[in-house]
This record gives sequence, C-alpha cells and structure tokens, in this order.
Amino acid sequence: MAKIKGAIVVDTEKCKGCEVCITACPTDVIGMSKEVNGKGYSYAFMKNPEACTGCTNCAIVCPDGVITVYRIKVEA
Repeated sequence: MAKIKGAIVVDTEKCKGCEVCITACPTDVIGMSKEVNGKGYSYAFMKNPEACTGCTNCAIVCPDGVITVYRIKVEA
C-alpha cells in the first residue's frame, strides 16, 4: 500500500508570522524561523519535514495564503 508524503513551501517574504499554521498542524511539522523576512517578521518553515502527511490544514487556515502543500505517493 502506498503511503502519502507531504511537503510545504512557504512564501517567506509574504508570511507575517501569525503562527496559526503551527496550531493547525496535527503532526508538529511547522516552526517559526529565528530569521526575519524583508518586512521584519519571523516566518514559518518545516522544522520536522519527515512528519508531514500533506493534510493541507496549514494552507487552509493561513490568512494570507502563503503556504503551498505538495503530496506524493511513496511505496511502503
């Protein structure tokens, strides 16, 4: 049976660091960077990429729509 592996891409220059995506992630994949973008905000990134299932919760709750989710099937 194939397993789904996910990955997210965050538009770091548009992310305002609201952290809504962090609480929406059921597998604790997302963290906030210690660095800041051009507007002075910390931004979301994948701190635990191997745990991502591609559920899209983060992209759905993002108020600015800066998260893109990718899903691939991986043979188990």
